[in-house]
Amino acid sequence: MHESTTILLIEVGALMFLLGLLGRLSRRFGISPIPLYLLAGLAFGHGGLLPLNASEEFFSVGAEIGVILLLVLLGLEYSAGELVANLRTAAPVGLLDAALNALPGAAFALLLGWGWVAAVVLAGVTWVTSSGVVAKVLADLGRLGNRETPVVLSVLVMEDLAMALYLPLLTALLAGTGLLGGGVALVVAVGTVSIVLLVAIRFGGWISKAISARDPEALLLGVFGLTLLVAGLAAQLKVSAAVGAFLVGIAVSGPVAHHATELLSPLRDIFAAVFFVFFGLTTNPADIPPVLVPAIGLAIVTIATKTITGYVAAKRAGIAVRGRWRAGLSLTPRGEFSIVIAGLAVATPGIPAKLGALATAYVLITVVVGPVIARLPDFEWFKALLQPRPGGGAVLATSDGPGVTDLTDAPGPLSRHTPDATGQ
Repeated sequence: MHESTTILLIEVGALMFLLGLLGRLSRRFGISPIPLYLLAGLAFGHGGLLPLNASEEFFSVGAEIGVILLLVLLGLEYSAGELVANLRTAAPVGLLDAALNALPGAAFALLLGWGWVAAVVLAGVTWVTSSGVVAKVLADLGRLGNRETPVVLSVLVMEDLAMALYLPLLTALLAGTGLLGGGVALVVAVGTVSIVLLVAIRFGGWISKAISARDPEALLLGVFGLTLLVAGLAAQLKVSAAVGAFLVGIAVSGPVAHHATELLSPLRDIFAAVFFVFFGLTTNPADIPPVLVPAIGLAIVTIATKTITGYVAAKRAGIAVRGRWRAGLSLTPRGEFSIVIAGLAVATPGIPAKLGALATAYVLITVVVGPVIARLPDFEWFKALLQPRPGGGAVLATSDGPGVTDLTDAPGPLSRHTPDATGQ
């Protein structure tokens, strides 16, 4: 065996074993393992205690697969009809989301005197929630069947679809190709998303029939291969690979979807951990202290605005007060898209070098804080704060306005694979 391969196996094996111990430790204390995975990446990444150079490429590819698996598993939980209905409902919330979360980033860049191009870049960094982190948090906290989860997913999908339009335009802007180049990129992005969405909705049944649910090996290879293929084609056309993976999950239905969820879940857990570790591996801890204070300020503002976004979205859907807080707090982490956007910008002349470090510190803060505060609505003291003061007791239902009834954690199935979900 080649020496480089031997070192690769040692590094990957040792780090994966460490992740297993950290995952067990996190569950022992009832917290999400995400912050511990990130800290492990920081410890063994660039500028860390013991850099792992031989395995960096492996973790890079594994991180991409991790995001794709997280999103296809989310897609497998819901049908195409539910997706379309939620997107229609979430359209006004998508505009609110963009206004509340993109404008603070743009204003911050302008206040620092970085110029309007940097303002467009930082607007994207603060706008988009990390689909990968949120998917992991929802799974860890057992909320995939909750009433507010489709609302959270609709916001994520709206953002990912918006990124399919934003990223080509941003790339053209940074390259200086002008309106024509940006317009062509936009048309390609819209066409790609429309085609994939149409195939998912109209031909999902055919796709499911083409993949046998009786042969686990064939099912695993078929769904996994199709997901990677569509995600890769989407990325090649400058559209989010996450959107492609999510729509593959939407397209697969029936027994195939159920068995695929069972088979892909262990793979998702492995590669999701790799994703979060890689995020830390590529971050030099020495770059963080100089921009820590502004990053903390920006994080505080945009965590609040993202919480408002989720709260309003859940309220529009008639979700209970605690479910609204769960939705809002679950949406606070930023991640893969924010880093991609910052990475596109830092190599562009005229963009301040500090923007990349600021974006990295900002994302790390939200990724560490987000999974922690997402648990707040589950604590008894938080539930007590939400109890109505007069009368001193909880009520089962309250009115949110004409035609809208707010059911406090009332049971009701939402997911294809969680028929007994109660929303607790």
